[in-house]
Amino acid sequence: MRCLILMRSLLLFSCAAVFLAAPAFAQAPDTTDYARRYAATITAPDLEKHLRVLASDAYEGRETGQKGQKMAAEYIAKQFAADGLAGPVTGNSDSPHYQHFELTRTVWADTKLQIGGRKLEYLKDYYPVGTADMPQTAKLEVVFVGFGIEENGKSDYAGPGGANVRGKVALMWQGEPIDERGASRFTGNSTRSTWTTDVNRKLRLAKEKGAVAALIVSERTPTNFKEWLQRAAPHMREARVGFPVPADAGTLPAMLISPEAAGLLLGPLVEAKSKGWPMEGVVTFRDKVRFRSDAQITPFQTENVLGYLEGTDKKQELLVLSAHYDHLGKRGKVVFNGADDDGSGTVAVLEMAQAFAEAKKAGHGPRRSLLFLAVTGEEKGLLGSEYYTDHPVFDLRNTIVDLNTDMIGRLDDAHAQDANYVYVIGADKLASGLHRTNEEQNRRYIGLKLDYTFNDPADPNKFYYRSDHYNFARKGIPVAFFFNGVHADYHQETDEVDKILFPKMERITRLVFHTAWELANREERLRVDSNKP
Repeated sequence: MRCLILMRSLLLFSCAAVFLAAPAFAQAPDTTDYARRYAATITAPDLEKHLRVLASDAYEGRETGQKGQKMAAEYIAKQFAADGLAGPVTGNSDSPHYQHFELTRTVWADTKLQIGGRKLEYLKDYYPVGTADMPQTAKLEVVFVGFGIEENGKSDYAGPGGANVRGKVALMWQGEPIDERGASRFTGNSTRSTWTTDVNRKLRLAKEKGAVAALIVSERTPTNFKEWLQRAAPHMREARVGFPVPADAGTLPAMLISPEAAGLLLGPLVEAKSKGWPMEGVVTFRDKVRFRSDAQITPFQTENVLGYLEGTDKKQELLVLSAHYDHLGKRGKVVFNGADDDGSGTVAVLEMAQAFAEAKKAGHGPRRSLLFLAVTGEEKGLLGSEYYTDHPVFDLRNTIVDLNTDMIGRLDDAHAQDANYVYVIGADKLASGLHRTNEEQNRRYIGLKLDYTFNDPADPNKFYYRSDHYNFARKGIPVAFFFNGVHADYHQETDEVDKILFPKMERITRLVFHTAWELANREERLRVDSNKP
């Protein structure tokens, strides 16, 4: 009897032990690497499938405001919807994935610029900026006003009320004064103020001072200006696209002129640019100018395409993954398909959207929310991203980062023998944690060579300012720009799908995805703690 009781006791003890151990077994931590699992859904064949549609002749080069751009917007919106991404824009009659806005198309019917006795050549020595026009004028005096800036009680305009420029042409440098580190004297870092980003601000001030026109000296070097204008001239002969300028905007007719053309007037004063701000007094030149600019302006509508994935416990904070889907359109019967620029970045965003959406459907969605942003008008001057950041659908105070992809499918000359690289630009300028996170995710998952050549503020290409991430950076939002450099087919009709290196694109897209995954799911928000030029 005692033996039977003992056996029963031992059996009950064993059962209790198993029962008590069961909850511990059920609560074992999930060690699955979900980032790796969903990154694996980003594949070269899927990237190619999307790109062969968007960069096909049927889409006519996706020029802003034209048929092909509308077709591309519809394709992207349908992909977002199919993945279950919400359209966050309210009040639309067509699609909540569209952020519509208005632009104008300006054709310069006639332009002339003559300095002294020398007639300058259009699209070689100068081109018009803004949309204000001016009929043929008599000879006008020219007044040099440094950067043409008035700030914090200091002014480049001397004399009471700026009377020195009344009835004359104001000659000024493009941009704004920077210090020896390459930082703006107004923002204190690499982000430029509206004196640089909004040319109309300078023109309004010049008009207030009494000027009747303006000449703006390009901040590019003479060589860069010549090379850039040679590439851009065929397209600049077409209609110029920009934001509507209100009738009461108070802007002036203006020309951007080459450094060499400016030398006809400035001469030794070119050296004064590095000698502080403001300059001591304006300078009137002996040579005079003749000025003419006639513009024909037509308004039209375009749209950014937005796909929104709501997060979980930190859903009020937002990450943006961006790319521009527009390109150069058609020139006659020739189609500029822009497979790399920026079809490659656009399809990367589509693939990352699908990967995050699959994670959410399986119950592994991100803690923070994500906005997949395909912007238009980049080729016209970063217009779509400028419009979004000036008219955000989500509060920019809760937007923690923009990860931007532009031209990630080819090789540049510096890496002709090595496809295992990507340029990373801007990641350390506003948030040191972004730079570290991207490097950590690359080491853990991808193993690309991260090239920081173009992150140098002294680099003459100024790529930091030349893609859509910059409009987020100018609002103080950390950014990282993923880029493969310029190749021989840049802005040429030969930028075609068959030249894209899809396995390379896959690796770069996965790197951006891993960086976004980490930032979306970590406990702490990415902090703005850097102030680098």
